[in-house]
Amino acid sequence: MITFHYQGLGGTASGGTIQAGDRAEALRMLAQQGIIATSLDDPSARATPLHGGVRAIKSGKGAKSVRGGPARPSMSRTELTSLIRELATALEAGLPLMQSLRTVRRQASGRALPVILDFLIERVEAGIPLHQAAKEYGPPFDDMTVGMFRAADASGRNAEVLHQLADLLDRSVELKREVVGATVYPMIVAALISVSVIVLVTFVLPKLMAPMMGDPNKTLPMPTLVLLGLAAFIKMWWWAIIFAIVTSVIFWRGWIAQPSNRMWVDSTLLRLPIIGPLLRDVAVARFTRTLGTLVSAGIPILQALRVVRDTLGNAALISAIDEVQERVTTGSSLADPLERCGFFPPLLIQIVNIGERSGRLEVMLLHAATAFDRQVNQSLKIFTKALPPILLVVMGLVAGFVLLAILLPLLQLQDSIGG
Repeated sequence: MITFHYQGLGGTASGGTIQAGDRAEALRMLAQQGIIATSLDDPSARATPLHGGVRAIKSGKGAKSVRGGPARPSMSRTELTSLIRELATALEAGLPLMQSLRTVRRQASGRALPVILDFLIERVEAGIPLHQAAKEYGPPFDDMTVGMFRAADASGRNAEVLHQLADLLDRSVELKREVVGATVYPMIVAALISVSVIVLVTFVLPKLMAPMMGDPNKTLPMPTLVLLGLAAFIKMWWWAIIFAIVTSVIFWRGWIAQPSNRMWVDSTLLRLPIIGPLLRDVAVARFTRTLGTLVSAGIPILQALRVVRDTLGNAALISAIDEVQERVTTGSSLADPLERCGFFPPLLIQIVNIGERSGRLEVMLLHAATAFDRQVNQSLKIFTKALPPILLVVMGLVAGFVLLAILLPLLQLQDSIGG
């Protein structure tokens, strides 16, 4: 008989020891006692450190290596979503956490996923909760993912909570794709405009105007002089322009890293026409769905707010959530501080107020998240329809100015010849 150390949910204790012939028998015995094992430590396993931050777990069934150290591989949001959904499916099928991790590990491919799963298996097998193991590993496990893992451990609804997390990550990836897809075409048009203007001003215009520039009796029109001066400046000082651009980028990164400057920029972005409402709708949709998912998973509202604030990506909204959290700590309802900060729409305030009064806050938040997702899609449609005409107007003005600079000297030359 082997003495196993276990951590679990249910029963009269959250941990202890149990004697069984093997791991499968130990899991069956715990299940009969109403305990869901989150970890089962085999005392025959030993961890041996190796060179380069790699550790091998030696057991009777072979060895596994887990790469530690600072250079741990990460993975994309899409891959993380797939991993969590596979793990949730295995748990939903009735497998214990360790067996679910090992099942997912057997079919893992790529460079990062096997290393990540080996790390999680090692830590969970040593008695560390899954959320703590994910936090120790770091990226790709952010605060929201770790918080949901903690909620799964605390609530005992591992499969349900992990499915909710996978849905939340899926929506986040989908929303990012929608935003990127909405801006790809305008950015391509803007890049083509910039390249065309640079080529015309730098190469085409000076060659066309060379004969007239050699005649002292000819005075070129102002638009032509402006473009020729710009072309001469670019040719002479191109290295200074590149240096200035690089220096500006470095300065901007240092400047925007200051909290007060970042707050000013993010607040200004929220007030801009077209872009401001879109950014706000995206942030509100993410806030509502994340908060609803966390609360429905059993996480207290204050802890859920701490997790949600890190998912907003806007310093002004993060500051607003901090104020909301302080007021909720002092006993205020959630709806009042949300209304006072001024960034959240009245519909959300009303839904939160109704949810708090009825005791169905998580349900109301998830319903509101669906409504705000539709609002985001509508805002994206408005953004994608409004931006190309704006770029077209800008392109027309630039092209008209360049055409004017070319045609005016030619018309002037024609008049002089005719005279």
